[in-house]
Amino acid sequence: MSFRRLLALSTVLAVLALSGAAQPPAAQEDLNDSHEKVMKEAVQKVAPSVVQILTQGGADMVVTGPKGVVFRKGLGPTTGVIVSPDGYVISSAFNFINNPTTILVGVAGHKEPFIAKRIATDKSRFLTLLHMTDSDGKPVKGLPVPAFVPQKELQVGQWSLALGRTLDLKRTGPPSVSSGVISALGRVWGKAIQTDAKVSPVNYGGPLIDVQGRVQGILIPASPRGEEETAGFEWYDSGIGFAVPMEHVVKLLPRLKEGKDLKKGLLGIRVKSQDMYGAVPEIGEVTANSAAARAGLKPGDVILEIDGHPVVRQAQVLHQLGPKYEGDKISLKYKRADKVVAVNDLALAGELAIYTHPFLGILPLRDDTKLGVDVRYVYPRSTADVAGIKAGDRIVKVSTNEKPPVPFQGAKRGRDELFDILNKLAPGTDIKLEVLREGGKKTDTVSVKLADMPGSTRAKDDTVPEKLPKVASAKKALEALEKGPPPDKGPKVKGPKVEPPKKDKKDDKVDPPKKEEKADPPKTGFIKRTNAAGHKYWIWVPTEYDPNISYSLVVWLHPPGKNKDEDGEKLADAWEDYCADNHIILVGPQTDAESGWIPSDSDFVLETMRDVMGRYTIDRQRVVAHGMGVGGQMAVYLGFSSRDLIRGVATTGAVVTQAKDNVATQRLAFYLAAGDRDPLAKAVADCRFKLIDHQLPVVYRELANRGREYLDERTLGELVRWIDALDRQ
Repeated sequence: MSFRRLLALSTVLAVLALSGAAQPPAAQEDLNDSHEKVMKEAVQKVAPSVVQILTQGGADMVVTGPKGVVFRKGLGPTTGVIVSPDGYVISSAFNFINNPTTILVGVAGHKEPFIAKRIATDKSRFLTLLHMTDSDGKPVKGLPVPAFVPQKELQVGQWSLALGRTLDLKRTGPPSVSSGVISALGRVWGKAIQTDAKVSPVNYGGPLIDVQGRVQGILIPASPRGEEETAGFEWYDSGIGFAVPMEHVVKLLPRLKEGKDLKKGLLGIRVKSQDMYGAVPEIGEVTANSAAARAGLKPGDVILEIDGHPVVRQAQVLHQLGPKYEGDKISLKYKRADKVVAVNDLALAGELAIYTHPFLGILPLRDDTKLGVDVRYVYPRSTADVAGIKAGDRIVKVSTNEKPPVPFQGAKRGRDELFDILNKLAPGTDIKLEVLREGGKKTDTVSVKLADMPGSTRAKDDTVPEKLPKVASAKKALEALEKGPPPDKGPKVKGPKVEPPKKDKKDDKVDPPKKEEKADPPKTGFIKRTNAAGHKYWIWVPTEYDPNISYSLVVWLHPPGKNKDEDGEKLADAWEDYCADNHIILVGPQTDAESGWIPSDSDFVLETMRDVMGRYTIDRQRVVAHGMGVGGQMAVYLGFSSRDLIRGVATTGAVVTQAKDNVATQRLAFYLAAGDRDPLAKAVADCRFKLIDHQLPVVYRELANRGREYLDERTLGELVRWIDALDRQ
C-alpha cells in the first residue's frame, strides 16, 4: 500500500471515528498492519547505512546544560550515517565532546569494527565527519549510501522515523526506531528540521527518515539559544528534537573532506535591545575589525534587509545569518538617520576580536550626586596608584586624546559616566585625568595608561582586596544630580526687544498644594511571596534598609531538594550580617523540579529580580546570580543569557559548560569555588581558563577538606568583598 493511499485511509478512518461510526475490527487490523509494513520497509532500506560508533579514552565525565547533568562518555555506543562509499561517516559532534583517543565504527554485515578518525567538524550545525580505514590502514570501499529527501520536498506533517544503532553490539538486527512527524522547518535560525519523534543520545548522529526510506536529516541536540555541541541536550525525549537537513549535509561534504572545521559566519554586531521578537534590529555595538566594521556599520544604524529579505525584527536577522559560514558573502541594507545604505559582497568572519575591558584601578563612591567620580579606594600597584591618585580624590575631567580633559556632564552619575568612557577604550590606551585632591583646594592633571582588567588574562590573576573602606555610599541615591555647564552655543546675538505677554488676573491664583499621600515603607526581614503563576520566592532585606543607598542584589539559586522556606531562612542567617554591613538584598526563587533548575525557569527568576528592583533601590552594577551545584549551573546560564541585568556570577561546585565572549557595555565577572573533595573540583578549576580565553575576569577558590558543601566563613567573606568591588573601574 502506497503512502498516499495509507494516508487517505487514515484520514477516512479518523473522520468515521469523529462522526461516531464504528470501525470494523478487520479495517483497524488492516490499517495497523499497513503502518507496520511501511515503517519496516523504510527502515530496511536505510539500515545498512546506519553505523554504530564506539569511542574509547577521553574525559570520563562531561557536564552539560544549566541542569548540571553529569554523565559519562565513552562507555556506550553512538550512531552515524555513511555518506560516501569510500568510508566517510557523518555523526553528531555531541558524540565526541569528551575528545576520545580511539574511534571505532561498526558497519552492519562486517564482523569487526573499522578504525576511524575525525576529519573535520561543522561548528555551526554541530556535525562531525569521520573516515574509516581497515586494519591495514586502507580506505574502506563499496559501502552503501542512503538516498536523501530534497529540501523542497520536506513539509510539516510528514511522517518521520528517528533511527539509532546502539543496543545491538553485533549489528545483526535493525536499528532502533522512534516514529513521529516533522513538526516545523527552518528551526534553530534556519538550520534544522524539528520533529516530535524521540531524539536522545541513543540516536544522536543517526538519520531521520521518511516512509520511503530516504534520509530527511541527521539528528543532533540543538537549541536556538545555544552555541555549542551540548546545546539542547536537556530537551532529549521531550517531544522536541532536531535534525540537520540532509541536503545541507551533502552540500557541506566537499568542504569537510578538506579537513578544515567549518565556523559560523559572523557579522560582528550586538543589537541594542534584548527583545529579539519585538524590537527593530538597531545596532548597539560593532566589534572592531569585524565584517560589520569593514562595512562601515555604526551604533544606531538599523538593518533593513539581508540578501534581499526584509528584516523588521532581530529574530529575522538571526534567521538570515544563521545558516551562513565563515567566508560566505551577503548583501545588506541599513538605515542611518534618513539615509539608506546598501552593502554588497560582504564576507562574514569566523572569529571576532574579543573585547577586553581596561582597568584604571579605582573603586568609586556610590550614590554620589556631584559631577565626576569620588575615589573610594585605589588598588595597590594599579595604574591609578602609580599615577598618584588617592582615596578621597575626585576625578572631574577625562581626556582620551591630545585635547584638554573634558568635564563630566551630569546626565548620569559620575561612576556610570566614567563606565561609558572606559567601555569604549582598550587596555594600553593613554588617558588624562584632572583630579581634584581631597579637601578641594588643589587640582592636578595626571596621565594614565589603562591596563587589562585583572583576572581577564592568563598573565594576571584576579585579586579581591583584603579590606575595603566601610563607607561605600554617599547615601544620595534618590537625590537629583548636579548638572554640568551647558554646551557652548556661541556668542549671543542681540535682537528686537519682545514684551512679555500680559497676565490675566486668573493666572495670579495659586492652587493650594495637594496633600501628599505617604507610601508604606518598604518591608524588611524575611519576606515570602508568590507570583501570579503560583511560583514561590523569598526576599531578605536588612532591617536598616535605606532607600537612599543602592543595594547589591544577590539571586540565590538553590541546589535540588533545598527549596523549602527553612532552607532560605538558613541561608539568610548566614548572610544577615554581611547584608547589613555591605548593603545587600537577597532573593531566593524556588523551583519544585526534582532534578533542579531548567532553562525554562529563567523567565520566573528574571521576574523575581525585576520585582525586587521595582520595590528597592538596587545598584545595577552589582547584580549577582549565585548558586550551588545545579543552581550554580543555572547561575552561569542566566549570566550569559541575561547580560542586560546580571553583572556577576558566583558558583559553588558548578562547571561552566559554555562561555560567551566579553561584551563592552555588559560587564560580567565570575567567582568560582569548589571543595577539593568534590569529584568536579578539577573540572571547575579548568573552567577559569575557558572564561579567561573569552576575556572574562574570574576568581577561583578551592576549599580545603570540603566536598559538595557551601562556602566556609572565610570564603563567604571574600565573596561579599568581591560583590562590593564589582563596580571597579
